[in-house]
Amino acid sequence: MTATVITPTAEKTPDTQHLRLYSLYRLGASGMLFGSQLWPYFRNAPSEPSFSFWLLLIFFLYAIAVSVSFESLQSKRGMALKIQTSLDIVFLAVMMHFLPGNQSGIGLLLIINIIFAGLISDGRFALFYASIATIGILLENTFQIIHRNLPINEYSNSVLLSLSCFATAWLAQTLTARMQSSEILATQRGQDIEHLAKTNALITQEMPNGVLVIDQYRNLKHYNQQACNLLGLEETTLQAAVQLHTPLVQLMPAVMQLLASSPANNPSVADAVKLSINNRDLGIRFHAISENIENGVVIFIEDWSQIQTQAHQVKLAALGRLTANIAHEIRNPLSAISHATQLLQEDALEPGSERMLQIISDNVQRLDQIIKDVLELNRRDRTNQDQFNINTFVQEFYQQFCAVEKIDLANFTLDLPTKQISIVFDRRHINQILWNLCKNGWRHSQQQAQSLQLKVVVDKTGQFIHLMVKDDGSGLDPKIQPHLFEPFMTTEKTGTGLGLFIARELAEANGAKLNYISSPNGTQFSLTVKKAIV
Repeated sequence: MTATVITPTAEKTPDTQHLRLYSLYRLGASGMLFGSQLWPYFRNAPSEPSFSFWLLLIFFLYAIAVSVSFESLQSKRGMALKIQTSLDIVFLAVMMHFLPGNQSGIGLLLIINIIFAGLISDGRFALFYASIATIGILLENTFQIIHRNLPINEYSNSVLLSLSCFATAWLAQTLTARMQSSEILATQRGQDIEHLAKTNALITQEMPNGVLVIDQYRNLKHYNQQACNLLGLEETTLQAAVQLHTPLVQLMPAVMQLLASSPANNPSVADAVKLSINNRDLGIRFHAISENIENGVVIFIEDWSQIQTQAHQVKLAALGRLTANIAHEIRNPLSAISHATQLLQEDALEPGSERMLQIISDNVQRLDQIIKDVLELNRRDRTNQDQFNINTFVQEFYQQFCAVEKIDLANFTLDLPTKQISIVFDRRHINQILWNLCKNGWRHSQQQAQSLQLKVVVDKTGQFIHLMVKDDGSGLDPKIQPHLFEPFMTTEKTGTGLGLFIARELAEANGAKLNYISSPNGTQFSLTVKKAIV
């Protein structure tokens, strides 16, 4: 993740809090100075107000106007703020002349002005304001020395005050620069943390496992959507639990009981523990957030059935490779047995011997068919897809199937759409799928007029095509339906149990789906294929 770098620019708005404090300071300082001139006027007999009185009144009214129109006047980019600050310094320097008894106090006000000026200008104009103050201080002191014939050593106080202004400006500039660096670093770290939190949330939501995070008080702090699905809880329920700091024991007492039984100081429990929740087997794993599990725990929830399915697929893949190798080794001696049987059948033998040879020949053919199915199963991922017209293909398949299986056309009906439709599929694979489905349908049907139907239907969206094979048999036994597509699952004495399994594997290899609907009036298998874009 790349952190966003924030560069301070002149476009940045000034710190509103500093500006408000500066406005309040200006108002307070002008009010105190004006009050110092107004109080003697009320105590003594009324007299003509002095020039300094009117200056302080103007400054006080100016401070009130700036405070009232704060939002519109405070702009760092324009000259308004710089002019205001400069006027404040110039006015205080002028007042040092008209209030000669208060030079030291007004000088302190100049230093405070420079501090605020440095803060609100990010330290860039602090030395400039200190220069204005120094010029004003020195000019006022020079005027006093010339007109009052004061000794030259009177400059000492003015020089010290000027040096204090520059020192304050430099200090304000340095502290402001450091403060800006700290703010930029804090902003960058905040954005990094925010991006990291979003990344973690995205990763957590996309995880195949459920995730729950609880704190040291066993309150729910975080969860993902998969946890809701696996635990059978509504997302609003877990959302409310996070907001209300609901203890996890109220939502999932079984999980918390399992956590309570784990070692107190074990930072992680690597092996998943099987737990049944809502008739679903789940694997629960605990990982401590820190060294001690009491400081917070991350709970990983796995779908146990999915794990078993993956393990089953791995076993099937290994079994497929093994059986393919065995099939190749069996095929050679089997061919020799078949050839020898054919030679013996050509000689004139007793009726009993002919029967025995026929049994051998039938079983050799059955073994050869099993070997072909096993080899086809091992080659299910090798597809050679091309685009073809489904109406033409199904018509040719229908005629070939009826001829080979010796089925009357009246017993096997065909229904095709009037519109020509194309699909992308491996011809050899779809031929084998339909052959297995139709052969199973005919075997379990009543084998009379219209007992078997092959129908091609386009769905309402026009994107998918359904090839449906329906029989009029007694339907599938509910006990075998969960195992219908498992390998070597058959109810026939002479069946291999690989037909439907291979049909589903070939369908999935071509991006299609094989489903079924069974009832006491018959069974319907449906092969759903995506329509080709012409």
